[in-house]
Amino acid sequence: MDKEIKKKLASNWFKLLQNIICEDIEKIENKKIKFKSKIWSRNKIKDEGGGEFRILKNGKIFEKVGVNFSEVHGKFSKEISKKIPGAKKKPNFWASGISIVMHMQNPYVPAIHFNTRFIYTTHGWFGGGMDVTPCINDPKEKKFLHYELKKMCDRHDKKYYKKYKKWCDEYFYLPHRKEARGVGGIFFDYKKENWEKDFKFVSDLGVTFQMLFNSIIKTKYKKKWTTKEKRLQYIKRGRYTEFNLLYDRGTKFGLQTGGNVEAILMSLPPIAEWN
Repeated sequence: MDKEIKKKLASNWFKLLQNIICEDIEKIENKKIKFKSKIWSRNKIKDEGGGEFRILKNGKIFEKVGVNFSEVHGKFSKEISKKIPGAKKKPNFWASGISIVMHMQNPYVPAIHFNTRFIYTTHGWFGGGMDVTPCINDPKEKKFLHYELKKMCDRHDKKYYKKYKKWCDEYFYLPHRKEARGVGGIFFDYKKENWEKDFKFVSDLGVTFQMLFNSIIKTKYKKKWTTKEKRLQYIKRGRYTEFNLLYDRGTKFGLQTGGNVEAILMSLPPIAEWN
């Protein structure tokens, strides 16, 4: 398949998923609050693509949720080229993806993160995943999350779940705290086994994420909570912030390649505490 067709198919899927997820979130909020949208360009002088970030704040269910889409192209700096597969000799790149972070009003509902992307240098690959960060642990919810992710992975390859769960556990870890960010999920990168197979997997993950966040939220959003539990949520958000600013590769990649700062930092919670 021609590389331009691959790029178009991946980008179109990410954009479609952005629309689907935003519609679901507005339905959960009974359409009483809408996303605010901002279109941005990577370069104001010449065409290097851009994207759209959508944000919804202070809903009844969602305290803050961002749903971002981007499709950009250009050249990596010399320093970044050395670290990116296929870019050492030729720094040209193209990248498209969707990134979603949900911070909830109710401390019993976990923060939920999802992203998938397709990057092309001299060759292309997929990356992404989803993970869940509760401030009040719920073994039943954790079991449900991993059961559904394993079921989805097994539809494509029986080896995926164990491999991608381990990668997620190792990636979403705060070394300075000696603790995991949350209860895990799956994470993968540099996925380039077979484009059609990989694209089906990435698309299936998007659909599974849609099912999972709807199910998790609708199960718990009416649960009563206390100010003490809300404070626990703020402290957990502090850990979330530490990880995203210190270790997250997507945050670093976006900032180093001229991405939209507001869109990149939308993952940060609206309120956090340190004690």
